[in-house]
Amino acid sequence: MTDRVAGATDVVEAAFRCYLSQDRDAAFSLYADDFSFTSPQDDHIDKAAFFERCFPTVHRLKEQRLLRVTPADDELVFVHYEYELTTGDRYRNVEAVTVRDGLIHEVQVFFGGKV
Repeated sequence: MTDRVAGATDVVEAAFRCYLSQDRDAAFSLYADDFSFTSPQDDHIDKAAFFERCFPTVHRLKEQRLLRVTPADDELVFVHYEYELTTGDRYRNVEAVTVRDGLIHEVQVFFGGKV
């Protein structure tokens, strides 16, 4: 694994840790100014909207764990994770995360189903 690939996976894992701990300042520094976030509920929202709308949602979670963090190439990392809501419902999603020059430039979320 190249240093660049290892660096990309490290950045992605750090972003998930920051989300779970709600360390907004540390997380904010991991995302590029031109960051774009897309999910079935959000269509290419920018960094400001992501941190306003998506980042502060951890209160809904009882638990989240990364199942696989897999580099596709030097910039693209796939993350397969499972989470449990405070309601007891469990889900799995996959994210395609583009990391360039040590910063997250794009996240595309693909919702999985209920586990």
